[in-house]
Amino acid sequence: MTHGIRTDTQTAHLNRGGGLRDTATRYALLPLRVFLGVTFVYAGLNKLTDSAFLKSGGAGSIGDTMRSARAASAVPALIDLALKNPVGFGYAIALGELAVGLGTLLGLFGRLAALGGALISLSLWLTVSWATTPYYYGNDLAFLMAWLPLVLAGAPYLSLDALLRARRQRDRRY
Repeated sequence: MTHGIRTDTQTAHLNRGGGLRDTATRYALLPLRVFLGVTFVYAGLNKLTDSAFLKSGGAGSIGDTMRSARAASAVPALIDLALKNPVGFGYAIALGELAVGLGTLLGLFGRLAALGGALISLSLWLTVSWATTPYYYGNDLAFLMAWLPLVLAGAPYLSLDALLRARRQRDRRY
């Protein structure tokens, strides 16, 4: 006897069954993960290889960028803190973006990497792009919102996190 109730809706993704719809649902966050990962790796490498950026003053420097954004910032104290050592802050941002991007692409500590990306985007939104009007012209808020699904979901597929999780589960059975 059949009933009109589907019982596999909560676990279809666990047994890798189902059709195209289940597969698309399973990998829905993968394009976002790839985009954010590549973008943050590129941003970090771009900062590290830009001779003008990693200076405390001059055209295109992190110091001048922060000084020009200070007056319109939502939290000028963050900029004041960074201006105590702008070159060190520039390296921290660049290396942070690189770590977040690589962690996101590899799916290693996926939620932590996404949280790092969200915090970087939040700090940039509150400082550098706060005065952008209308607000949707600034990309930092959009990046912050894009990181949130990955903070919630992590990197459950095609990731080192998934491999490590499967290995732990296999080791528990034996």
